[in-house]
Order: sequence, then structure tokens, then C-alpha cells
Amino acid sequence: MFPLKDANPRHGPAVVMWLVVVANIVVFLIQFSPSDDLQVIAFFQRYGFIPREFFVAPLPESSTLLTSMFLHGGPGHLVGNMFFLFVFGDNVEDRMGHLNFAVFYLLGGVVATLIHGSFAATSGIPMVGASGAISAVLGAYIVLFPRQRVLTLIPPLILPWLALRMLLRVPRFFLLWLPAWLFIGYWALLQFWEATSSVFVTQSDVSGVAWWAHVGGFVFGLLTVSFFTRRKRPSGV
Repeated sequence: MFPLKDANPRHGPAVVMWLVVVANIVVFLIQFSPSDDLQVIAFFQRYGFIPREFFVAPLPESSTLLTSMFLHGGPGHLVGNMFFLFVFGDNVEDRMGHLNFAVFYLLGGVVATLIHGSFAATSGIPMVGASGAISAVLGAYIVLFPRQRVLTLIPPLILPWLALRMLLRVPRFFLLWLPAWLFIGYWALLQFWEATSSVFVTQSDVSGVAWWAHVGGFVFGLLTVSFFTRRKRPSGV
């Protein structure tokens, strides 16, 4: 399932969310600007998070905890992450405030990276992507807006009966308004399933997706959202 938009109005500009989107796009253009593939690989090696260099090296490389969350492995990786942030991030920023949201986003990404890296502490493969930070945003969203509706694109393979209805009627049956608790809850269950399953596969069978970063970021969002959210002002008389 893929979110297209939510029915949740915001009350101010999502300044930080848009800055994050622009920063990710700019970094993506920079990282793939060299025509030499070796230079691109060197870029990932320099700015991606390498678990071995943090958990095993005598002097841990900590700056990549931040830089890695602005790198992406390809256009699909970037677009998918930014679309999730676009759908869910503005309302979370609206409730937290700009500064709180910025700290929450970055801290969520750092925690998610550390959690995933701890499961592969000796790995020399760079870990990149904003998925952990965005997972924290989803964790916050499901707490703050569990009943808000999300317009969801549903591939027919997920719900065969829906595909049949589409073939017999009109294409709009690919789209459903789902409550946020159902959409995000289903997404979270998939992440947890994939993460726990990855523990029992060999290194050669690993998909390359940082499942534990998704789980770690989501749990971080669930547990800390109340610390970052501004209290609603009581109505005066």
C-alpha cells in the first residue's frame, strides 16, 4: 500500500518538512553528479553510516549518523521516502512546532540508525536513507492522529477481491480512504515481520533494506512524541 495524501488539515507552513525534502533532493543530485561510478561509491563510503567504523573502530565515526540520513541509493528510494514524509510530516510538524520537529526528526534518524547498526556491528556496508527518521514521524502520527483518513493506493495483488471489482467496474477502486491507525499499523507490522525474519537469514540473503531502522524509528516516535508535542492551549472566556 502507498499513501497519496491525508485528510488532515494543518494550521501553518511545514517549513522544516520542506527544508528536509529540498536537502535530500539536493544531496541526491550531488551524490550522483560524478560520471565515474567509483566517485559515487566513494561518496557513500565517506558519508554513509558504516557500522564497523562506529561499533568496532577505536575512534567511532559519529558524523555519519547525521549525513547518512540525507543519502539515498536511487530515485525510487528517494521518492518513496519523501512521499511518506510529505503525507505525514506536515501535520506532525504542525503539532510539535518547527524546532521540536527538527530535533525529533534528526534524533529519530540517529536512534534508528544505531538500532539497525547494532544488528550488523561488523558490517562494512554503508547504510543510507531517511527511512529511520520518517518511521519516527509515522510513529508520532499514529499517536497524534489515529483516526485521520489516508488516501491509499492498493495494488490488486494485496486484495484480489478489490482487483476483481476494478476489472468489472472502474479504476477508482484502486484507491481507498483508510484510517491512519490501520494504514500505519499495517505498515508497522510488515516492518517488524521483515526485521525479525532478517535475523534468521544468511548475509547473502539480506535484502539490503534497513528493517530494524524502520522498527527502531517507529518505536522511537511512539515513545517520545509526547515530549516533543506542544500542549493545546485551553480555550479562554
